[in-house]
Amino acid sequence: MDTSATPSDAPGAGRRRPSSSDTALYAPLSPMATGLACRCPRCGGGPLFKGFLETAPGCRACGLDYAFIDAGDGPAVFVIMIVGFIVVGLALVTEIAFQPPIWVHMVLWLPLTLILSLGLLRPFKGVLIAMQYHHKAAEGQLEAGSGAEPPAGPSQGA
Repeated sequence: MDTSATPSDAPGAGRRRPSSSDTALYAPLSPMATGLACRCPRCGGGPLFKGFLETAPGCRACGLDYAFIDAGDGPAVFVIMIVGFIVVGLALVTEIAFQPPIWVHMVLWLPLTLILSLGLLRPFKGVLIAMQYHHKAAEGQLEAGSGAEPPAGPSQGA
């Protein structure tokens, strides 16, 4: 494969957003499929992670530089909301139906919370990264000459 055609080889490619030439070289893939599989969002071949949650520096299959990745706390927030809904719902149903002692709740819900949280975190991070690539998400910036000024701080007078 001719690596000179890959957009990630250009100077400053580490901070570039995916370009339109990506679609010319690689067929668009489903962000959900590549994200849940934790594979490269461009080619679907290379691994997205080098550890449990640490992203690889780039794709070994197509050469995509993963420097654009910034999932932040998004995956953790989604996992907390989903796991919390499931565990709290099941705990309430169990409490109302059986009224078990507190130790039964601890034995049931602490391991379930841990297993669900760790099991969902990596795929959710993969999906958010794939969606970021698919939609060419970038940090918001003000355009020069648009007339938009950054908000001023609190006034010192009056």
